[in-house]
Amino acid sequence: AAAAREGRDTQCRHYRLAIGQDHLRRGQRGFDAGKKIKGRKRHIAVDSLGLLLAVVVHSAGIQDRIGARAILIRLFVAFARIQTVFVDGGYTGKLLDWGKAMFGWLIQVVKRTEAHTFKVLPKRWIVERSFAWLNHSRRLAKDHEILPHTAETMIQIAFIHLLLRRIK
Repeated sequence: AAAAREGRDTQCRHYRLAIGQDHLRRGQRGFDAGKKIKGRKRHIAVDSLGLLLAVVVHSAGIQDRIGARAILIRLFVAFARIQTVFVDGGYTGKLLDWGKAMFGWLIQVVKRTEAHTFKVLPKRWIVERSFAWLNHSRRLAKDHEILPHTAETMIQIAFIHLLLRRIK
């Protein structure tokens, strides 16, 4: 009887508990040592009103510049007539030349001027406001989704809900 018990995994834990949880239940996760983030990162592209154009969710272990390439590809597929893209200071480097060569877009980086003073930066506050709107959605307050694609869909549903509330 003891030999039969050794080979089996116990199923007495609840499936939502963190103890004994494997990567299959929680989906693709990672860790970004620079930002000290565990889990996933969200990259969104918004228009000048702050409405969603494209979204990419990936593991936090993937670098921001790689995520930016993915969001730029999705943005080009949906909206090929874009001419200028404003990006955060973390998206510098070869990404600017890559975007110009691939899509013919002018990519402008909006950087902070001083480290410890608050200043509203042009164009950057639009994306920050859109992320704040996402926090109103209860489902997006924490990452409960298994697949990154499901998390992207939930972000799109949250923006659809936001637009429907504005119509009435």
